[in-house]
Amino acid sequence: MIPIKNKEGIARMRESCAIAALVLKQLKELVRPGITTYDLDQAARDFIAQHGAKSACYGYQIGNRRFPAYTCLSVNEEVVHGIGSMKRVLHDGDVVSLDVVIEYNGYIGDNATTVPLGSVSPRVAELLKVSEEALYLGIKEAVVGNRIGNISHAIQTYVEAHGFGVVRDLVGHGVGISMHEDPQIPNFGRKNSGDKIKPGMTLAIEPMVNLGTYRTKTLSDGWTIVTADNLPAAHFEHTVLTTENGPEILTIPKPL
Repeated sequence: MIPIKNKEGIARMRESCAIAALVLKQLKELVRPGITTYDLDQAARDFIAQHGAKSACYGYQIGNRRFPAYTCLSVNEEVVHGIGSMKRVLHDGDVVSLDVVIEYNGYIGDNATTVPLGSVSPRVAELLKVSEEALYLGIKEAVVGNRIGNISHAIQTYVEAHGFGVVRDLVGHGVGISMHEDPQIPNFGRKNSGDKIKPGMTLAIEPMVNLGTYRTKTLSDGWTIVTADNLPAAHFEHTVLTTENGPEILTIPKPL
């Protein structure tokens, strides 16, 4: 069953998503060569607390494992779920994906972006550009009456037309009182397949795109997902509300 948000739920989603977007913006401004991903994660912890929210990542449990960081910070070949570390120092030429998920007043806000540091290769720059453009092409298909597969198809066809790999092992998802709700939103698939889009859905649309193969593997920490060929990856995400007037991006930073 896909949750449909009522007026109060939508208002709370707007609040949580605005905070998540502001924290992401603040975190992005700190990214520079020489900083560690641990320092970024701790800064995000403080930003989240300053806005009266809490991290939805910290302590997130799968089986007997709990996620140990406040954000997901994934560098170069790390696709998603990277854990901040004092050992991971950012350098010129790196790319780092910042994934901020917060809970505020009982509702989740979820968004992500990938940031290049200094001079990256033309192909890596294209990877980031195409991945972000694919996000907006997917959002454009989040129209009432369409099906989820229209989002998936738009992302896949655009990404693969540029020679990049669309991750299959991880997908977008509904979001609301829980971080992961129905429906699942693959970044690959057939047009006019999947659940029909109705007003009041809140969807985390998030292309995860690899420079080379779409295949991934999980590191020994049990969380970090990396590309199978160790080439760079990109991750962009917005939380979107479906309305009769078209999709509305909720993860827009609120004014300070």
